[in-house]
Amino acid sequence: MTKKVWFQVGVGLLLLLFIIKYTIEIHWIFNPLFIILQTIFVPLLIGGVLYYVTEPIQRLLEKRGMPRWGSIITIVLLLLGVFTGLALLIANPISTQISNLVKNAPFIGDKIMEATDFVIANKDSLPLQAQQMIDSVIDSIQGIAVAGSQMIVSFISGAVSATFTLILIPFFFIFMLKDHEKFAPQIYNVFTGERRRWVKETLSDIDNVLRNYVQGQVMISAILAVSIYIGYLLIRLDYSLLLAIFAFFMNMIPFIGPWISLAPAIVIALVQSPQDPLLVVWVCIITLVAQQVESNLITPNIMGEKLNIHPLTVISIVLAAGNIAGFIAIIIAIPTYAVIKAVVINIYEERKKIKEAATKSV
Repeated sequence: MTKKVWFQVGVGLLLLLFIIKYTIEIHWIFNPLFIILQTIFVPLLIGGVLYYVTEPIQRLLEKRGMPRWGSIITIVLLLLGVFTGLALLIANPISTQISNLVKNAPFIGDKIMEATDFVIANKDSLPLQAQQMIDSVIDSIQGIAVAGSQMIVSFISGAVSATFTLILIPFFFIFMLKDHEKFAPQIYNVFTGERRRWVKETLSDIDNVLRNYVQGQVMISAILAVSIYIGYLLIRLDYSLLLAIFAFFMNMIPFIGPWISLAPAIVIALVQSPQDPLLVVWVCIITLVAQQVESNLITPNIMGEKLNIHPLTVISIVLAAGNIAGFIAIIIAIPTYAVIKAVVINIYEERKKIKEAATKSV
């Protein structure tokens, strides 16, 4: 790398640090913008996922001569039919399982308290690190209990926010189906010549990365959820349908999602069979087998090497994102990294072409 390039990189980094420093100092100016972004982020995210899932259907319909408005109406009606059919299919089992769960909540709570009391009574015989971990968990539980009233208020405000989000999702989804081909030209037409070509190729690569990730992740999560549901049915685990639905959404989170979905299943297994740990063992085996099949067979065949991200990189990104910005960051961390990687690769390839062209001209 030449001295000129190093100088450009240094100036760019200094400028970036300068912008970050003064943005932090005057962050209050941007509060209204942050509020707007927080309001539209979740519906935009869900609308984008629905778009990428249904985009192949739209492409197929329009390839067979159906106009754009016809394909949109067909997809919307198809989604409504799927959601309605699923609701009718699982409404009765879910309502039964939820009512049973609510009915058994005091019993489950008593069992958890008994287990907690047993652990506290015998913690002195455990290693020091285990004792410290137990104390930390107990403090966290007490903190949750103290904040009960705040949680109720947060739940009410969250319900209002969720209602607003549900209203916005169809608008973003239909807008993407209708005008998705207009987004990229509005960006790359700002540029001219070779820069326009490069921006157009980069946007196309970003679109492909997001499409591959969303479609692949939804398919993988669905296969895993069905596998876990069948496994839980075979071992006669209570609330298997609820646990499988929870697993579907948690499996959207790379690496740690399946293990998050395992926690409530273990609790249910302990309550259902407190005297016999075999049920817990079977729950762990089912989750482990499903995870291994997903990692070694499903993901390589569905995702292939399109994203080409090392598993250690995935773990590091997910953990760092969770510590920095919470749950939403965990969900979007991997696709964000994949997009940044695609942009960086395109920048590198473009600079390489320019350098080779300059060498040939000399």
